Amino acid sequence: MTRGLGGHSPSNIAHNLRGVDFPAQKQNLVEQAKQNGAEDEVLEVIGAMPDGEYQDMADVMKGVGEAEQGNRRTSH
Repeated sequence: MTRGLGGHSPSNIAHNLRGVDFPAQKQNLVEQAKQNGAEDEVLEVIGAMPDGEYQDMADVMKGVGEAEQGNRRTSH
């Protein structure tokens, strides 16, 4: 496990998406993370991202932020 924010840290998400070809659909991101041996926590974050096409890693990080905002709303 990565220190700090764990699976939710931007560097951990980016590390688990290494090798992805952009633009990419969310399902492509999930598949790439699985191929890279991502932990369940990382797969959950990517899976919670909005559906759609991601143009680059900055776009992915925006989607991660949206997924985490949604998780905070549903957990309260």
